[in-house]
Amino acid sequence: MTSPAPDQTTDALDPVRAGLLRAAHADADALLARAEREAAARLDHARAEARAILDDARRQGEADGANAARDLLVRARREARSRTLSARRKPYEDLRRKAAERVRELRRADGYASLRERLEQRARVLLGPGAEVTEHADGGVVAQVPGRRVDLSLTALADRALDRLGAEVRSLWEP
Repeated sequence: MTSPAPDQTTDALDPVRAGLLRAAHADADALLARAEREAAARLDHARAEARAILDDARRQGEADGANAARDLLVRARREARSRTLSARRKPYEDLRRKAAERVRELRRADGYASLRERLEQRARVLLGPGAEVTEHADGGVVAQVPGRRVDLSLTALADRALDRLGAEVRSLWEP
């Protein structure tokens, strides 16, 4: 048997080579297309995951912000209430002090002896005839029996009068 000439062998294998080359290109194209699809799918998945993470972070941030805003609002309201009460307390304390000063002036009034006597009688009505009644330094009286005490001092009476006014007294300094 004789071997074909090298040029004939090459020519005879050309169709086989061309077929193999086409198959290799087709396989490569298919592999490249599949890789591109997988890459695109992974990229889409990563984008969707990133959007979900961002959405979760945004919702969490909004919730945290809402909580922080609510806390800030609560603190601001407390501070405003505290300042309001403080602003009200000063005129009330001034009124209480002025009322106490004015009722203490009654000790120098002509009718003080009669007033003191009526207060002493009231103390005895409240605690009984055996009550020990003494004059208070600010005017008026204080009476006591074992286990009970009545303060009918002028300042205590003025304080109770203001307390009975309740919310009405606020009208003196509120708009």
